[in-house]
Amino acid sequence: MFVTLTTDWPSQLRDRGLRVTRQRLAVLDAVADEPHRPAEAIHAKVTEHLPEITVQSVYTVLHDLTAHDLLRRFDPPGSPACYETRTHDNHHHAICTVCGRIEDVECVPGEAPCLQPHPGLGMTVEVADVVFRGICDECAARQSAPASPAESSAAR
Repeated sequence: MFVTLTTDWPSQLRDRGLRVTRQRLAVLDAVADEPHRPAEAIHAKVTEHLPEITVQSVYTVLHDLTAHDLLRRFDPPGSPACYETRTHDNHHHAICTVCGRIEDVECVPGEAPCLQPHPGLGMTVEVADVVFRGICDECAARQSAPASPAESSAAR
């Protein structure tokens, strides 16, 4: 089983009226260990310890945990939904357009891009998602590195 030392998942599950199950604990630990992953990747991680769990079961657990605010679903543009355990703050995400890595971006309330919606909006905003797209430092370094002689000859 995964080990998450900073979170007492059983207590959090009970506090929300949910039963503590191996499947729920495994999914929570998998998402905490590797945030911003889609359901298929979470399933792959969970099956390392629960080989009998199905993809559908993981989707069901993800849905339940999201509905009870133990997980946050994040929908990157053009990609499958991803999940994270960071649920009670308004943060944003930066996505590398080369490798797809996703990083959290802290929100600074009252400053762009975390602007308050117009008071006449007619709804209470619960979450504001801003997605920054760019190239991470590792991908930028690979792109600017000179090609090795083997790569140069292979390109010919």
